[in-house]
Amino acid sequence: MDTYLFSLVVILVGGILPLFTYKKFTVMKAACVIITAIGSFTGLYAALSFLIHPVENAVISWPWLHHFEIALQMDAMAAFFLIPIFFICPLATLYSFHYMHHEKQSGKTAISYFFSAVLFVSMALLTTANNMLTFALAWEIMSLSSFFLVVFDFRNKETRKAGYLYFIFAQAGALFLFAAFAVIYSQTGTLSFDSISAMPENMKLIAFVLAFMGLGSKAGVFPLHIWLPHAHPAAPSPVSAVMSGVMIKMGIFGIIRFYMLLAPAGEIYGQIILVAGMISGILGVVYALGVHDIKRLLAYSSVENIGIILLGLGLGMLGVATGNSTMAAFGFAGGLLHVFNHSIFKSLLFMGAGSVIHKAGTGKINELGGLMKTMPVTGKTFLVGAVSISGLPPFNGFVSEFLIYYGAFYGLAHGSSFLLPMLTIISLAVIGGLAASCFTKLVGVAFLGEPRTENAAKASECGIAMRISMVVLALSCIVVGVFPEPFVHIVFRVVSGLPIAATVSPTVFIDLVRNISLVAVLFLGILGITMLLRKGLYSGKPMAKGPTWGCGFTQPTVRMQYTGTSYAMSIVGFFRPFIHSENVYSGIQKIFPGKTTYKTKVSDRAESAILETVVKPVFWVLDKLRWIQHGEIQLYIAYIVLAIVILLLAQ
Repeated sequence: MDTYLFSLVVILVGGILPLFTYKKFTVMKAACVIITAIGSFTGLYAALSFLIHPVENAVISWPWLHHFEIALQMDAMAAFFLIPIFFICPLATLYSFHYMHHEKQSGKTAISYFFSAVLFVSMALLTTANNMLTFALAWEIMSLSSFFLVVFDFRNKETRKAGYLYFIFAQAGALFLFAAFAVIYSQTGTLSFDSISAMPENMKLIAFVLAFMGLGSKAGVFPLHIWLPHAHPAAPSPVSAVMSGVMIKMGIFGIIRFYMLLAPAGEIYGQIILVAGMISGILGVVYALGVHDIKRLLAYSSVENIGIILLGLGLGMLGVATGNSTMAAFGFAGGLLHVFNHSIFKSLLFMGAGSVIHKAGTGKINELGGLMKTMPVTGKTFLVGAVSISGLPPFNGFVSEFLIYYGAFYGLAHGSSFLLPMLTIISLAVIGGLAASCFTKLVGVAFLGEPRTENAAKASECGIAMRISMVVLALSCIVVGVFPEPFVHIVFRVVSGLPIAATVSPTVFIDLVRNISLVAVLFLGILGITMLLRKGLYSGKPMAKGPTWGCGFTQPTVRMQYTGTSYAMSIVGFFRPFIHSENVYSGIQKIFPGKTTYKTKVSDRAESAILETVVKPVFWVLDKLRWIQHGEIQLYIAYIVLAIVILLLAQ
């Protein structure tokens, strides 16, 4: 625990120092990057050391306000969730060295570094919180610090709107979470986590549902995801990488933590999580297909991957309830490993998106094209992330999804429940196919073909610090996919904390996935050797270059290329009952037609529903109460006195 706490102090120092050195812009950024890296790698060492050599009673506490206690405890679950925090956060800070390049904004950059450090530390404290008070404090600090990071460009009206929306959802989620704490406290009479499992089963269910609402809002579970597609395009890309790659996983951590603390017996918990996972996974990727802003697309893709994680966790909970130890172990292991994998490839993709926006000046994929030639490092690393998130071997996304598949098929063959494991398999297959289509669209339109605009044609490679971060993450995707054994063993060590899963061994699975990865590596190796041979054989020989076949057009232009709209709308149209799209088409009405236009806009049905059923009625009520605010101080004092009298009478 001492090493872990030391790492948090170092990270916090790395965030405070820029507040005093912001006038020396480059020195400030370099110092923050170095100090944050030292603190993060120290914390990573502490987390890995605990997983390899667990320590009993790794608990520390301090009295607070004479009546309360701030308590921290390191266990296998906390140590596992600390790994993505201490791995992704220093890479995001390194990435920001060249991303935050405006010296005139040195003050804002220093404040951003400070709140980034506060966010990193609060997430780490959240994972080790050992009572409800510590959890609530860390949760609120995490929400507030991330809010200030989202509104970095606060002069932009859309950024302020996105920040306010995120703040509302964060605080609404906190209210549900605190309501769950209130239910627990009413039953146990203590803020400690130790007595939660002794609650009656009906109260456990109420507490779990309330906590799931609050935690699911932070995780981006559909339909509580509305803030994601607004906040991510507004926030700086290194902030988006941390929020999507790490912060939303704190919601997942909370769901797992409270499930294990409650130790419930019924199947309803797994059923709730599985249904939420299916809806989030499928609709998340459908909306990602329908939008054409690169960061907005990645935000909806985060909803999809949260759905995949929930499918694994739901299978695990169902396995615990039905006594199926193998389904429980593989479900939880797949969900946890996908938490780690998603933190890697989603952070990589957001960094790639930031590099594109940084150099091309836009995130609209229909205004990009040809970036693989002018931004080769960004393009190739982004391609690795796209293949990984599509769940294809030999990359890391395949390993975690295959674990969930394995648990679902085992539950189908050896479990008493048939419907939910079957729906899980179908959902995973649908999600995988749609994800492949989504990222084929993104990579094909943005990085391949020819530049669609002058800014895209002039785009150049990003700074070395940004490239290093993306290369490290791309290599991590490959390493986990090709050498999955140590990572699978780590998640099974975490899962062994569940008594029902303690005896399950991943040996059979590791042998299977190793063979699949080997075949994929051989295929890629043969492909690479073929490309090298081709390059060598044609070296020094004249090669003619010409346009690709233009389908009979003698003067093809870049406008004849596929757009994101033309590629995706046929798939999105299949899900029209669940997704609302508006099409604007001027049509061809003359023999010699002029310019025609075709535009599509996909709107989020969940966002529209909340706007109509919640926001507008609340605004109507507030408008009717506007007379209360009249500016007369005497009546304001009377309101206060009246409120005090009513409260005293209610005692």
